[in-house]
Amino acid sequence: MIDRVVVLGAGYAGLAILRRATEAGLRALGTTRDAGRAAALTTGGIEAFCGSVGESALHDQLRAQDHVVVTFPPDGVTDAALAPTLRNVAAVTYLSTTGVYDDRRGIIDDATPLPDAPSTRATARLAAEEVYRNVGATVLRCPGIYGPDRGLHVRVASGKHRIPGDGTRFTSRIHVDDLATLALAAGAVHGKTFVVGDEAPAPHGEVVRWICGAWGVPLPPYAPLEEVHETLRADRRVDARRALQVLGVTLRYPTFREGMAPPAAPTART
Repeated sequence: MIDRVVVLGAGYAGLAILRRATEAGLRALGTTRDAGRAAALTTGGIEAFCGSVGESALHDQLRAQDHVVVTFPPDGVTDAALAPTLRNVAAVTYLSTTGVYDDRRGIIDDATPLPDAPSTRATARLAAEEVYRNVGATVLRCPGIYGPDRGLHVRVASGKHRIPGDGTRFTSRIHVDDLATLALAAGAVHGKTFVVGDEAPAPHGEVVRWICGAWGVPLPPYAPLEEVHETLRADRRVDARRALQVLGVTLRYPTFREGMAPPAAPTART
């Protein structure tokens, strides 16, 4: 029985997973190379390991009751060395990306074939997926991860965003808190691969216009596709219904409207 969640890489998504684990009454341990972040984890009631995920001192702490969640990007070396050390834990979840589909357009679901000739970046991700899948991991392929302080709404509100192309390309996303819920739920299954995302893929321009109206900010300028970051050129509609059904998860933020709404004004005291 799982009684502790170990997150290898206590970054943005990793920290949300650790917090959700503690809320669920589980022990939680996060790894980081930053002493300040390690101290912050400890202050928040989370065990911290300050160092590399390749250190034997970490591996010696892993237990049969642990659910290990891997969040860091592949480097071509670490994953292959780390995965065998996870064979005896209760469950492993690997956070991957829908970027493995490269420039494939349209609906992306769990039956969507991978590209015949994946890019270098996609190849690295797929290799990492495989080494963890070989030790029974469940893989979650994530679109853009956002939250209260990170995402399209933050960029638009700051005036630093440009709409890619004509704004008709579809975008998909997942709120970091919903991803945390999915990651914990994935501990109940083994060897599965899911695409995850919210329930409302939408054209980029539509999302931006809604943000502008909700936040009261001007519409940003448009920019040619070749001038924007490659992550803004995608045209994918993630269909994550299978993950929600199999993992038994109901999203707290099923659309961008719930997740990107401006913070409520404080209620005046009477």
